[in-house]
Amino acid sequence: MSTLIHAKGLKRTYDMGAVKVHALKNVDLEIKKGEFVAIMGPSGSGKSTLMNLLGCLDKPSAGEYFFDNVEIAKLDDTHLSRFRNQRVGFIFQSFNLISQLTVEQNVELPLIYSGVPREERRKRAIEMLKQVGLGHRLGHNPNELSGGENQRVATARALVVDPVIILADEPTGNLDTKTGEDIMNLISSLHQKGVTIVLVTHDVWVANWADRIIQMKDGNILQEFRDKITADMLHL
Repeated sequence: MSTLIHAKGLKRTYDMGAVKVHALKNVDLEIKKGEFVAIMGPSGSGKSTLMNLLGCLDKPSAGEYFFDNVEIAKLDDTHLSRFRNQRVGFIFQSFNLISQLTVEQNVELPLIYSGVPREERRKRAIEMLKQVGLGHRLGHNPNELSGGENQRVATARALVVDPVIILADEPTGNLDTKTGEDIMNLISSLHQKGVTIVLVTHDVWVANWADRIIQMKDGNILQEFRDKITADMLHL
């Protein structure tokens, strides 16, 4: 597999008045195309900061970050936004759906930013909703759907731009066990089709769906696993 993400000496520092917060200290990371990676760590470990950098929502304070052979630090805000919209799909714990819009309209949103014509947007949104098992929910608003169905809408929205990578931040965090398993089966099926997945979680069960598990602590990568883990294998 070829390399999709290459990060070396990645640092991210935030100025909080008189205090500097070193969220990422010196991270080296490589992710291959088609890989499924889980990132674990307690609150404050740097995993969400790393996710934001990988998804081009933020830029590093220092170090190198290449995404599909593009050096992200050299992109201005306009090009970074376009690059992110065309290559990255996001799935969030809180779904981040707009309640006033139908499920189709929510899925269409990334395509609006890409300048896709209206009829093509709707066609692609409906097809993607059917692929995630929600063809029977067309015309409904998010508040008329269950948590699991809303997460499927969020997944369809992430996929509609045909992204290079899916970044999932605690995708089962607000779901019951059965619904969480359904969502992980859906994410796993995307991986089996060749989509690169990077998933942030605190849940060992969720992490064990991945090919590789990265544990973070205090802004650094502490250790990696390529086999299934148990909680007592983690240095907390």
